Amino acid sequence: MAAEFPGGRRVLAVVSNYGVEQDELVVPVEHLRDKGADVTVAATRRDAVQTLVGDKDPGKVVEPDTTLDEVDPTGFDLLLIPGGTINADNLRLQGKAMDVVRAFASSGRPIAAICHGPWALVEAGVAKGKTLTSYASVRTDLLNAGAASWVDEPVVSDASAGYPLVTSRTPKDLDAFLGEVDKLLAVS
Repeated sequence: MAAEFPGGRRVLAVVSNYGVEQDELVVPVEHLRDKGADVTVAATRRDAVQTLVGDKDPGKVVEPDTTLDEVDPTGFDLLLIPGGTINADNLRLQGKAMDVVRAFASSGRPIAAICHGPWALVEAGVAKGKTLTSYASVRTDLLNAGAASWVDEPVVSDASAGYPLVTSRTPKDLDAFLGEVDKLLAVS
């Protein structure tokens, strides 16, 4: 097992209660907890989060720690935005979730988004000037929102435009994604 993050780290994962891509939530949460991070999953409601595999097959059920309305994003070191088409579409309609995204970006704290998760960056108005990646169908939305460029790479890290951002395309890119997230959290 790799060393724990210095001083412990707090990570906030924001999700809707249905449609999160299973591995884009479960794998990062388990990985980060194994490394010593305190990970809080905030969902739209206190009900269990039903993940999906491939946007269609039922996956694991995850119990949220809190709700988007109850969570205070202050004091968290990183924001995790998993994908899943249904999750990402529902999440960007949640005003509180968009407030959380804006709070991280405006305070210069890192955000990590995968697959359709970058839709939240578009909706929150924080994609401008960023070089990033996502699921291919999100590309046009990101460019229309003012992203500097979209690249077809497993992972993209961009510390410009006010806050560090790590993005990836799909669950197949999780190893590269988590490697970059680890680098962000390892900084003391």
